[in-house]
Amino acid sequence: MTKPINDSTFRQELLAENDRWLRMALYARLRDRHDVDEVMQEVAVAVMRKGDSLRDPAKAAPWLYRIAIRQALLFRRKCGRRRALTQRYFELSKSSPDFESDGTDWLMATERNAMVRQAMDKLPSRDAELLMLKYCERWSYRQMADKLGVSISAIESRLHRARKRLRTRLTAMGAVEVS
Repeated sequence: MTKPINDSTFRQELLAENDRWLRMALYARLRDRHDVDEVMQEVAVAVMRKGDSLRDPAKAAPWLYRIAIRQALLFRRKCGRRRALTQRYFELSKSSPDFESDGTDWLMATERNAMVRQAMDKLPSRDAELLMLKYCERWSYRQMADKLGVSISAIESRLHRARKRLRTRLTAMGAVEVS
């Protein structure tokens, strides 16, 4: 990337180059593709606004990662507020004599990999993120270290702990036998 850092074309290319792994990292935290799309839009806006804060193009991936995680946290906060508002509305409508249940108190969730997904959902988001980048994106330790801005040994130890936690969850669910 030889273009100036403050060039909007450079920022667009930077987002395009890092789109897939940023989406995977966000999916590990948000667990919904539509939410990821919404957050990625916010990430793009933030990158266009904060592009001047990137001083070293070599550190662009960790810079993007921090922006994406911040936007995910802001999104969750917004969703929490919306949920609270919906709950208040629900409680008010429940006291009304015209209230009828709309059947949203049950979910249909039958997927082929339900147990693994369940176990992944129970993992801390950081663990799920690392496992998804390693096994879904097939990243090497070097790629993960470069993109997340940490050392290879940190990636190795974090992945080891994440695998151990996933194995423990799957064992507790009866999906994996203890050897």
